[in-house]
Amino acid sequence: MDRRSFLGTTFFGATALAFTSAWSQATPNLGTPTPAAPGFRRMKLGAMEVIAINDGVVRRPLGEEFVTNAPLEQVKALLASQGLPTDHVDVPYTPFLVVSGNRRILFDTGFADNGPPTTGRLRANMEAAGFKPEDVTDVVISHYHGDHINGLRAKDGSLVFPRAKVHVPAPEHAFWMDDARMEAAPQAARGAFQNARRVIGSLPAEQLVRFEPGAEIAPGIVASAAFGHTPGMCIFKVTSEGRAFHYVADVTNIPTLFARNPDWAVVFDMDPHMARMTRRRVFDSMVKERALTGGFHFPFPAFGTIETAGSGYQFKPAA
Repeated sequence: MDRRSFLGTTFFGATALAFTSAWSQATPNLGTPTPAAPGFRRMKLGAMEVIAINDGVVRRPLGEEFVTNAPLEQVKALLASQGLPTDHVDVPYTPFLVVSGNRRILFDTGFADNGPPTTGRLRANMEAAGFKPEDVTDVVISHYHGDHINGLRAKDGSLVFPRAKVHVPAPEHAFWMDDARMEAAPQAARGAFQNARRVIGSLPAEQLVRFEPGAEIAPGIVASAAFGHTPGMCIFKVTSEGRAFHYVADVTNIPTLFARNPDWAVVFDMDPHMARMTRRRVFDSMVKERALTGGFHFPFPAFGTIETAGSGYQFKPAA
């Protein structure tokens, strides 16, 4: 990404995810979203277990800025065609815990106690599923937006998963830790860099593990590049005894919009053109493989299958 990329609205949109921000608060006239109950769902995967663990959901007013390359009327029409509200969107946050032998591997983190009031439910939902934060041996980060990394630290700065190695994509880490890029960003956009450094840059060297796309994070878990939403985002394939699960992180935000119309760009896509190409490539693969797929912002239980729908795709949640 060059300097001009920082001047676009997409980078400012991404910055909004770094902190507890106004966009994610429910407004009185829109009501409060209903949290998932129970807030976890188990799935057997060969000798492994994959558990979707919801961190909460926020209700965002739907405005012109959310889809950056389509008129609001078209966006509302697509929602209405699916029987959904047209004045707001509900955005869930769901990390996934993979239980493999004596390892407990968490993909992304949610907010901990740093987020809006309808988030921060990961710990309670994890304990309801039979696990404590101290049980997590590995945290795997897909990208450095705040809703994916802020749950590593509580508001007081303490580590939420004190025994875990934190695995991060090397290209993503290099981008956010680059002093020259931070200095080139507008003043208002530097919060995302500062947040990444606060949460991850200060981790002890022995706790932080950088990986390249294509690397095996743990036996049966392989990372692959999914650049566009951020400069170094990765997605992950988990396999055991001939079965596979794909965690696609933020390849799409709100499947009812950006899977159904994969050429639309959400405000948080830092490179919208690359994000669109990645979205089609990944979803084409999921359809051909008939793969079990999970996404961070998919409606709970956040895993199911991707199917074709017109010129795009649709997410079909697991029963």
